[in-house]
Amino acid sequence: MDVPKRKTSKSRRDMRRGHIKLSVPGMSPCPNCGELRKSHYVCPSCGFYDGKEVVAKKNN
Repeated sequence: MDVPKRKTSKSRRDMRRGHIKLSVPGMSPCPNCGELRKSHYVCPSCGFYDGKEVVAKKNN
């Protein structure tokens, strides 16, 4: 059975795992109110999607 000749250093181990990270979701401004929202999702602040009101929001 093969066994590593030397211990893998922390630096080499972390370089190998460099691509394992969280990514930021793609945010775009809402064309109705201008708030940032996730693409292809209903705007949480105004309730509009694709130019139509999908969710009625209360006015506070």
